[in-house]
Amino acid sequence: MSAPSGTHLVLIPSYNPGAKVLETVRAARAQWAPVWVVVDGSTDGTAEALAARAAEDPALTVLVRARNGGKGAALLEGFTEALRRGYTHALTLDSDGQHPAERIPAFMQASLAHPEAMVLGRPLFDASAPAVRVKGRRISNWWANLETLGAGIEDSLCGFRVYPLAPLVRLMLEHRHAMRRFDFDVEAAVRLSWSGVPALNLPAPVRYFTAEQGGVSHFRYVRDNALLTSMHLRLFFGFLARLPRLAARRAASP
Repeated sequence: MSAPSGTHLVLIPSYNPGAKVLETVRAARAQWAPVWVVVDGSTDGTAEALAARAAEDPALTVLVRARNGGKGAALLEGFTEALRRGYTHALTLDSDGQHPAERIPAFMQASLAHPEAMVLGRPLFDASAPAVRVKGRRISNWWANLETLGAGIEDSLCGFRVYPLAPLVRLMLEHRHAMRRFDFDVEAAVRLSWSGVPALNLPAPVRYFTAEQGGVSHFRYVRDNALLTSMHLRLFFGFLARLPRLAARRAASP
């Protein structure tokens, strides 16, 4: 592995993930430095285990939130601190081992070559993917492409991404009641697209683990789909207000 990057870091939000987070961190550190973990009010002992590992690894940083606030809230804390320390981009991946750590270098290289862009994972599912989750994201993808006039968001929900930090943090602070929980991935991509940040898409294999394999899921079908539905309704009305400007930008693009 090369020396730690001064511009790009890996950022992992973590809430009661069980032992999988230690595997995820180990895999990420094998591919990149630095790696940060934001522990979002976990009560399963993983904060202590991660802190012990960070004490032995100067390229690993662990930020601990006293109370659980949601994925987006945890990421915002990490993004803000990363900006304060001079980083410009962050690659996000989930703590449950679903995302392919071996793809980190390729995503980072794409971001280094196109720092103005967000680099979005296009998930490649295997047989472990629940059919209801795959079908649900197709609906979200359709809405996201409508809301951005087909600006190139090939998958709206994949959390394996590289974001330019400055525009994203600005948007999250402007919209203090959005992008704090499971709605983060979709709304971040749509609002960044509205602000003129282009999207690059790279393939990313995604694997779902069973409980017997150590998999932990905090997705709640009714609660989280209700959140996504209300978010898309909000984004749709925002899209209508921006439609003339988005259409003009689309017409002017090559």
